[in-house]
Amino acid sequence: MSGIRILGRLARSLTLHSVVRIPVRCKYNQHQGVKGIRNRKSFFEAQMQAGQRSEGDDDLNQEERSSNGDLADMRFLDDRAYDEVAGGAMRITRDIASSQQVLILQPYVKWAAKRQNTSIDVRPEDQLSEASALIHSLPNWQVAKALKVPLESLEKKTLFGSGKLLELKELVTELRQERQLTCLFVSKGTLSFAQKRFLEAEFRLPVMDRYSVVIQILRLHATSAEAKLQVAMAELPYIWAQAKDASVTQTRRQGYALTDLQKEILRTRERKLRAELDRVRRQRQLLRQKRKQQNYPIVAVVGYTNAGKTSLIKALTVEDALQPRNQLFATLDVTAHAGCLPCNLQVIYMDTVGFMSDLPTGLFECFVATLEDAMLADVIVHVQDLSHPCHAAQRSHVEATLRSLAFNVAGGDSTASQLPPIINVYNKCDLVPSEAQSSADPVHRISARAQTGLEPLLDDIEQQILTATGRRKLQMRVPSGGPEMAWLYKNAAVVETTADENNPERLMMHVVISQRTLDQFKRQFCR
Repeated sequence: MSGIRILGRLARSLTLHSVVRIPVRCKYNQHQGVKGIRNRKSFFEAQMQAGQRSEGDDDLNQEERSSNGDLADMRFLDDRAYDEVAGGAMRITRDIASSQQVLILQPYVKWAAKRQNTSIDVRPEDQLSEASALIHSLPNWQVAKALKVPLESLEKKTLFGSGKLLELKELVTELRQERQLTCLFVSKGTLSFAQKRFLEAEFRLPVMDRYSVVIQILRLHATSAEAKLQVAMAELPYIWAQAKDASVTQTRRQGYALTDLQKEILRTRERKLRAELDRVRRQRQLLRQKRKQQNYPIVAVVGYTNAGKTSLIKALTVEDALQPRNQLFATLDVTAHAGCLPCNLQVIYMDTVGFMSDLPTGLFECFVATLEDAMLADVIVHVQDLSHPCHAAQRSHVEATLRSLAFNVAGGDSTASQLPPIINVYNKCDLVPSEAQSSADPVHRISARAQTGLEPLLDDIEQQILTATGRRKLQMRVPSGGPEMAWLYKNAAVVETTADENNPERLMMHVVISQRTLDQFKRQFCR
């Protein structure tokens, strides 16, 4: 037996060394598109080491997985080979501790007659301000300079004209002398592979677009397992699109396109992510069914990113655990928070992912599952930042997105894609002079931080909830201390209880009750 064991160990040792000593051609440059790695020896070593550790890690991480809810093994997200492919395509990294000096370029079409801007009613100055806010959302990232760049078209391979390109190159040279410029952010939804490759060759800097910058922010703010899955899924459409552009430009012979190994890495990752996200959707459906069985009214709070949705929910629920942050995309998970209306009816407020304009469809679609809760709510509260100069355009963008989501949730049936009642709320009114606030709009003007204007809003939410759920306010005379009284406290919202002036043995109970619950009460107590 000992001889067999020795032979077995020798065979495993020879196999290991035979794999490690395979001659490998390795050529990688971090500034060459989605090239990533090419059969690197370290990749094979990492795969073998992971295989040798798999049995032991299963036992060690069993408790960790169980403490992370019912979600399955998430270790596949930490893949060094994938990180190199993603870093080559998107210029993103998991290490955001290092400081970055970023030059922001906000391109816009100067002749609206030739090409209509994608952000309707949004000025280039406001787009530039939003781009700066994106960079400031990342720790240790600073804006070296931000400027607008007028263009005739956003689809040119070089993006900028020759004269403007020369001007920008001179600016980059000056900024490099003043400070260590490390990155160029072109605030456009997505740059094609050809555009990015050309600009990186001209400026000799990594180039990022809005898609890749938002992904970097989402990676930072994704803390739950579900959010990490959604962010990881949102990265793949961009990488595939860049690889497709690279193939179209016929640069495979130069090493820019994905290798077969890298394609298999992406397919495997996408397959695992879809399986996990499908399981997350099934879990959400179970939670919806439980909430429906408990008959709790749902109030979905939606709005543009950083409009104050979490701050409003904290003000309405007085939940100390909620910690709103003045950041873009601070909330990536749909979270439920219990609240109480003035009539003592308990409701659930759903905090949702914030919206943002000029985001590609592939990035937004990965968060559709979390926004389905809003479409199935009884009432929607649309929070808007009144102090933002583009709040009207932001409102239009959110409303258009909600209509599109309702259409998708209804399975493409336009007749069944009706939105729940929407209550419009202007937040941050304390930051806007009173004379600048129009009184014609039928909206609520509040300050969630200062907690002003909340009572009329709660009354409106209550009225909309009662109408949407078929509940009504009733006054019922019941025996004092009897089973009827206990049943109503358990199954209805008791607003007030007073003594019956005509009969001291009875009470007058003011309740909020649905027709179904009232029928149950009648069947049980009224014969």
